[in-house]
Order: sequence, then structure tokens, then C-alpha cells
Amino acid sequence: MQEISPKDAATHLADGSAVILDVREHTELEEAAVAGVVHIPMGEMPERLGELDPADNIIVMCKLGSRSAMICDFLTSQGFSTVSNLSGGIYAWASDVDPSVIK
Repeated sequence: MQEISPKDAATHLADGSAVILDVREHTELEEAAVAGVVHIPMGEMPERLGELDPADNIIVMCKLGSRSAMICDFLTSQGFSTVSNLSGGIYAWASDVDPSVIK
């Protein structure tokens, strides 16, 4: 599994070269959220897998990086070829890219 920094992930999001997948729970979005990402909570992933394109470059994020790492492994096992884990999760994004995501 590849790791990607928040700054690199933000560049991919801005230029449209990747989909950022937020796997945190719905209630966690009330605390912090990044605009323009796809939100599928970890527990809903198996039944909502069809909402993702296996050909896309997908960057998975969560709060700190543990859940997103598990989802990266799951996506890879399902045939997704370009999957990366956002190092440090939403807190690293807030620290390195945009502090306003924390509400």
C-alpha cells in the first residue's frame, strides 16, 4: 500500500487526478470535512463498492490513517489498482493543507 502526504493529495484533488475517499462515520464529518471528497463510511464500503471506479486513482482518508489503511487493503483485494493511504488522516490535512476543515 502506498502512502501519500496531505499536500500531495490536495494537489491531486485540485487537478482532478484522484478521488479522495473519506471513510469516517457520518458524525465525524460534523467535526471536520474536506470539500470535494467522496464519503463512504468504512462500515458501508462492501455494499457501496459499486460507487467507485476501480480505474480511478483513489486516496483513502480517515481520522488518523488506520481505518483508511484497512480500506486500502480491501480495495486492492477487490481489484482496485491505484490506491493510496492519506498519511495522518484529516488531522494531518488540517495541519498541512487547510486548518479550516476542523470545525
